[in-house]
Amino acid sequence: MKLIVAIVQDQDSPSLVQDLTDKEFRVTKLASTGGFLKAGNTTLLIGVEDDVVEDAIKVIEENCKTREITTSLLTVTMPGDTYIPYPLEVKVGGAAVFVLDIERHIKI
Repeated sequence: MKLIVAIVQDQDSPSLVQDLTDKEFRVTKLASTGGFLKAGNTTLLIGVEDDVVEDAIKVIEENCKTREITTSLLTVTMPGDTYIPYPLEVKVGGAAVFVLDIERHIKI
């Protein structure tokens, strides 16, 4: 048995969770925050048998596409000056996926 931990953008999570459950994967959804933009993420925990790991990863790939957004990076020119917004193009989306071996699974 494997545990798939997938960290995805909040906006990708509703369709991903729906698609995973439609394909009969059991999913636990956790709210998380992190990364360069300090934006909200969703961490999904998906317990699967070894033979369907690639199927679950394929569903994640289909739902979590990388895209570019423009955001503001605040800079200070001199001490005491005000912050000047600086537009910055960054890539968001996609998923960080970890596949872990599960030594023991107990369902109570």
